[in-house]
Amino acid sequence: MSPGWSHGAAPDARARFPDKTLMGTSAKADWFIPAGLVTLGVIPVAAGIVRLVQIAGGAAITPDNARFLAAPWPVVLHIACAIVYCLLGAFQFAPGLRRRKPGWHRMAGRVLVPCGLVVALSGLWMTQFYPPASFDGPVLYGIRLVVGSAMAVFLCLGFAAVRRRDIPDHRAWMVRAYALGLGAGTQVFTHLPGVLFPTLQGELARAVFMAAGWAINSLLAEYLIARWRGQTRTQAVRHGHDTDKPHS
Repeated sequence: MSPGWSHGAAPDARARFPDKTLMGTSAKADWFIPAGLVTLGVIPVAAGIVRLVQIAGGAAITPDNARFLAAPWPVVLHIACAIVYCLLGAFQFAPGLRRRKPGWHRMAGRVLVPCGLVVALSGLWMTQFYPPASFDGPVLYGIRLVVGSAMAVFLCLGFAAVRRRDIPDHRAWMVRAYALGLGAGTQVFTHLPGVLFPTLQGELARAVFMAAGWAINSLLAEYLIARWRGQTRTQAVRHGHDTDKPHS
């Protein structure tokens, strides 16, 4: 994925090599990859929908939801945009769909970039102004500031790259942003030790569990980007192109 990988690209940009490297060439990848990403996001999306229903229905105030009910709009925007960003963004990973419907890809990108920015900036707002939840300590506070800021910067760099028609950089930055945006899906699994062994719970453990989800996604993103760049260079040599340079 990347929100809007082909947004603003030259008409011949998709004829170059990346779709056959980073995402593979099998038709199965067109649905296997998005389906896997959607599945990863199912639990946090479902939890977000439940939270929205609670806010809309005037749920009873509890220590868990008091901060959201007191100032609902930041969390409502965060959840709504995160659902769009994670689910719609998953289909930007389908190489065949990008090749067959580049217009759809660009249109989706125009939706996903603003949604991703709202996710990042609302997350920063909530980190700064909402009272901390149980086991949310200063370490996690700092990590959230770094992650939210990085996601916003990555989206801006990706948008700037596609505006100058530098598709390789555009893809790389958008992959990095999406990896952070989908962190909640991986955090479902990184929190399992705390669920299985309640004695592990605490401020440090929660910070480690949260950071692990973002770190795993980011490492996987960097692996995919490095693999794609290496394969793209190999194909570029064969075809006499330099794909590290922006195309005009």
